[in-house]
Amino acid sequence: MPAKKSEDQKPGLELQIDPNLRYEQAVKELEKLISDMESGKFSLEETLLAYQRGAALLKHCQAMLAQVEQQVRVFEA
Repeated sequence: MPAKKSEDQKPGLELQIDPNLRYEQAVKELEKLISDMESGKFSLEETLLAYQRGAALLKHCQAMLAQVEQQVRVFEA
């Protein structure tokens, strides 16, 4: 089954993450998604999109943290 087109998605639930998104902004968005999902604010389909967006945000944050950890290791060497 093909994925929904982006025009069918709820605004703010795009699955693509801007590579320039700051860590703090990503965490704030992730916290809001979690809160909205827990509140039952979303339909089932929107919950799935929110989950997918959250997973992408989490991956983005983890990559940024790994990059910073590597930089710290270089500075400590």
